This record gives sequence, C-alpha cells and structure tokens, in this order.
Amino acid sequence: MATEDFKRNPREERLDLERQILSPRASLAAASKGRERPEPECDIRTCYQRDIDRITHCKSFRRLKHKTQVFLQPEGDHYRTRLTHTLEVARIGRTIARSLSLNEDLAEAIALGHDLGHTPFGHAGEYALGDILEDEGGFSHNQQSLRVVDKLELDGRGLNLSYEVRNGILCHTGQEQPSTPEGSVIRIADRIAYINHDVDDAIRAGILRETDIPSEITCAFGTKHGERINNLILDLLSESEKSGDISFSPQTAFVFNSFYHFMWDNVYRNMKAKSEERKVRGVLKGIFDYFCDTPDELPGDYRAIAVKDGLKRAVSDYVSGMTDKYAIHTYEKLYIPAAWQVR
Repeated sequence: MATEDFKRNPREERLDLERQILSPRASLAAASKGRERPEPECDIRTCYQRDIDRITHCKSFRRLKHKTQVFLQPEGDHYRTRLTHTLEVARIGRTIARSLSLNEDLAEAIALGHDLGHTPFGHAGEYALGDILEDEGGFSHNQQSLRVVDKLELDGRGLNLSYEVRNGILCHTGQEQPSTPEGSVIRIADRIAYINHDVDDAIRAGILRETDIPSEITCAFGTKHGERINNLILDLLSESEKSGDISFSPQTAFVFNSFYHFMWDNVYRNMKAKSEERKVRGVLKGIFDYFCDTPDELPGDYRAIAVKDGLKRAVSDYVSGMTDKYAIHTYEKLYIPAAWQVR
C-alpha cells in the first residue's frame, strides 16, 4: 500500500514519538547509521521494527526451538531451549529499555538475533567446533550470529539489518562493548536470563536443590525465579539512572559474579548434567570431517560458500546451523549402518 493511501504515515509518527519520549542517550531509529545495502523506508515500521520482523521470520530463528540451551535432549517438556532463552532475553531487555526510556525495538531486535549462530548441543557444540577449527581461528557463536544475518540467510543475501542491531548481536558477549546503550542492555539481559533459568532447569532436573543456593545469593536476590529477576532489574535500573552506564551496583555485581561461579561449579561442569557432552565432539567432528572429505555432498548453497569463503568455512556454517536432532540424524546416516531389510 502506497504512502498516499494512508491518512497518516505510522513510521513517521513513531519517529516523532521517539524524539518526544525517549532519553537523550537512546538510539533513535531516525538516527540509525543505516544498512549496508540502502533500501526504501517502510511506510509502517521503523528500521528496528523491520529488523525484528526479518529475524523472527527467518529460518535460523525457527531452528532455535530444536537447539539445546544447557541440558542435552532432556526428558521433559519444560526445559529451556535456545529459542525460549532468546524470548526470555527479549522480554527482560524490553522491560529494562522501557524503564530507562531507551529504544525498546532496537533492544528486542538485538535480543532476537543474538543467538542465531549458536551451534547444536549448546556450549558443548560451540567448544567442540572451536577445537575443530582451532587452526582456522576457532569458533564463537556471536561472530557466527552476525555471519548468519549478514551472509547466510535468504540464500546468501543476508537480512541486511541496520548497523545498530548488527553491532548489538556481535557484542552481546566477548571483549568488545556494544556501541549503543540498548546493546549494553541485552548484554546484561542475556546473563540475567540464562543464570536464572538455568537454576530453574537444574532444580527441575535434580542437579540442584533450592537449599543448595548460597545464602549470600538468596539474601541479595531472593529465593524464587521471578523474584531474583525482578531484584536484579531493579538494581540495574537504579544504578544505571545514577551512573549513566548500563550496569549493576558494585555490591550486586559482586554477588552476581559469585552466582555465576556457583552455577559454573555446580551445573555447567556437573558430571550428571554434562555426562553426554563428551560425545558431542565426536558427532560434530565426524560430520565435519565427512563433508570436508566429500564436499560434493554438501547442499548446493554451502558449496557456493565453499567457492567464495573456503571449504572449512562452508562446512562450519553447515554444521553450526544444524539442530540437535538433525546433527544426530546426519551422523547416524553417515556412520551407522542401516538395518538389513529382509523381504
């Protein structure tokens, strides 16, 4: 529908509203650095709203529902997946952004895209691919997430997202800090989400009991899932208003860091939770080596990537994009003999 068919232009009204209600430090859609490939503006949506839609409609986003968060193929319907983690980050991020009068749409777009490049089998898969690709510079899911939106989606055309969303995706973890306050919000919202939902899942799995959580953590943040998230957000908002940075107070930052180390020692390295992870490297390396040895069997779009970016990069793109189930199915197809069909 053309602009003249509207009595008003919703995008322009939204841009005017952002100028009126957002903080001076917020990232206005009207001030975006734009896209690598310039496009006509949408009559209805701002650039960040369009990016939200592009991400949620892409294939990589749909695959997140079958990718592990922490527990590999758990028995039960209520454990987090990479998709539910992403949605929790988006909700926490929007809550923080709204409370600080930042750009909620930008925060949501970054959150929805931040894990698109994550491997099958959670961080076990990421570490496995990192080892496999050690001579190629390793593997990191944040860099792969950016590669997904820039080069792999839409048959190699990429999603052509705005600069601020791309920067937030790349810098949601690692040493490089985001260039926008909304990116900093998602960087922290990601940690708030996964630390708390991993506790919830670990208790459900019998890895932890509520009483195992140290008293310094429960006294500071509370004993329940929602209570802990709420108290962390409240502290973040208070400190960010005072300091101008997106950060916890020093006291909360100290306890939150202790919370992370508690989870690392008791969940992320717990042998009961991680007993199957030693097999992950074998599965991914088996698939990786097979397609490096027989590149003609790669899907056509990945063969095209091999011509442009090299075979190992193409195979890495293919393997990292797999869901847990598809990786297992592929490994079985390549290496496990099929049952003899008796007629």
